[in-house]
Amino acid sequence: MKLQPLADRVVLKQLEAEETTKSGIVLPGAEKEKPQQAEVIAVGPGGVVDGKEVTMQVKTGDNVIYSKYAGTEVKLDDVTYIIVKQNDILAIIK
Repeated sequence: MKLQPLADRVVLKQLEAEETTKSGIVLPGAEKEKPQQAEVIAVGPGGVVDGKEVTMQVKTGDNVIYSKYAGTEVKLDDVTYIIVKQNDILAIIK
């Protein structure tokens, strides 16, 4: 992994968008909505952020749901990653 997040940052790799709806309708490329689900690729060390102690609650390999407009997209080796703060992650999918 070439990306090492700092402080309370988490590197995510977005999961693929659904190509069909639940009723079986095939969606063309432009109509696909970006999913808000991603796999955790790397996790920062946590520590003191803005005067508060931050303990990292996610780990590498977790599948998570994150805020729709959160993070910064970074392209590395033809793969797009999203770097978000831990508090932009809404839930862990179990």
